[in-house]
Amino acid sequence: MTPTVTELLLARADDNSCGLRFADRAWSWAEQVRVCAQYASLLRARLRADVPRHVGVLLGNVPEFAFLLGGAALSGAVLVGLNPTRRGAALARDIRLTDCQLIVTDSWHAELLAGLDLESVDVLLVDTPPWSSLLAEHVGSSLDPEPATPDDLLVLVFTSGTGGEPKAVRCTHGKIAFPGRMLADRFALTGDDVVYVSMPLFHSNALMAGWAVGLAAGAAIALRRRFSASGFLPDVRRFGATYANYVGKPLAHILATPSRPDDADNPLRLVYGNEGNERDVARFAERFGCRVVDAFGSTEGGIAVARTPDTPPGALGRLPDGVAVLHPDTGKPCAPAEFSADGQLLNPDEAIGELVNTAGSGWFAGYYNAPEADAERMRDGMYFSGDLAYLDAQGFCHFAGRSADWLRVDGENLGTAPIERILLRHPEILEAAVYGVPDPTVGDQVMAAITANPDFDPTTLGDFLAAQPDLGPKQWPRYIRLAKELPRTATHKILKRQLAAERWQTPDPIWHHANNAYTPLEPRKT
Repeated sequence: MTPTVTELLLARADDNSCGLRFADRAWSWAEQVRVCAQYASLLRARLRADVPRHVGVLLGNVPEFAFLLGGAALSGAVLVGLNPTRRGAALARDIRLTDCQLIVTDSWHAELLAGLDLESVDVLLVDTPPWSSLLAEHVGSSLDPEPATPDDLLVLVFTSGTGGEPKAVRCTHGKIAFPGRMLADRFALTGDDVVYVSMPLFHSNALMAGWAVGLAAGAAIALRRRFSASGFLPDVRRFGATYANYVGKPLAHILATPSRPDDADNPLRLVYGNEGNERDVARFAERFGCRVVDAFGSTEGGIAVARTPDTPPGALGRLPDGVAVLHPDTGKPCAPAEFSADGQLLNPDEAIGELVNTAGSGWFAGYYNAPEADAERMRDGMYFSGDLAYLDAQGFCHFAGRSADWLRVDGENLGTAPIERILLRHPEILEAAVYGVPDPTVGDQVMAAITANPDFDPTTLGDFLAAQPDLGPKQWPRYIRLAKELPRTATHKILKRQLAAERWQTPDPIWHHANNAYTPLEPRKT
């Protein structure tokens, strides 16, 4: 039976073990639930009942964020996770789209709201005397939760916006509580564990694979205001963290910190997340002496794929029942991938398709105030993920990129993910993002933006790629952008649309592939 977040909180009401840590402060679970009841009372008093009871949260990973999550669950309010990397009109748009009555922030983040036309939206700052006075009015509030079902809305989480304006994903009680309990059970987490959460709480990964996991397990949740690669290991040791979650590239950032002989001398035993590349996953596990489990999922929650011990390198795992790879033209299941003796995909047009939940919506509960986006995701009773994939002969699924990443090269459809995986085999390349730029004749040319170690020599890249047997001739990057850093969202996802729009209009060096070699490209315009 799917629990609610309210039920998980109530189960901790008499638990005197440590439930929350931040810097040098700590709360037992029982204390935390009482504070959540205090916040619930405040929200009931401040929110009108005749309009959506939505509260925008513009904070880092601070205790007040956790208390607001619990307060919303107990009061029936809905939290809106506002992204602090959004600015000006974009941030105002997010607030208006989600019908926020109230914004809870702090003095630093409040500067982002200055000058915005927020009409009648109330703003409260948690690090000011008025907030302390207001909160004091609700000290000792009774634990009187509003009835909730797994289908009731609890949080609105914005997509990363890598493919356009962010959409607000409806996250229900069940969508947050179910993975929390499932992961706690799967990894046998208990009250003796410490769950370290440094990924931003306004994003689904931190909520479902971090905060909810600690709540379901009764483990202590250790918060860090903002992710720090250099602060990761000291935090793990200081808090005694046994579990941590990640999304995007934090594994790579942590691995880029100087290694020390005692790195594996730490309490960490499990790291769980998604979008880590195989090389980083293996290196991280070896360096820090822990298990790293990389899964596949999305903010929307319509499809999730778990790796099993028999999953081969490069694959996501086997698709769960009701999930298929459908051809974009025919709508029928794609043919199994065929490979040459050296590993090249021979039938990409027939094998690559979109991951679709043919059995329904999964945990996708729709977007808020976005009926057109809902209709794009849900068609004929099926959930279309926007993710490209193919199946090998053994039925293992391989990620091929986002549907927005389709490249049309010499009349053939290509996914970007396989090219990125090959580039990341190079020992000096740290990150890679592949995208299309217009071909002067028709279709696309392949371009890749990379970051690399200082000793990387682009003139050697041609020989390296030529030695990769599974890199097809149409997959070769025509252009390589050697970047100091790649543009990212707040959740560490690379903004490919920005890279594609910039093309060659960048101070970064660009290398061009011609005559079996990479040579510097003279500065040019689009």
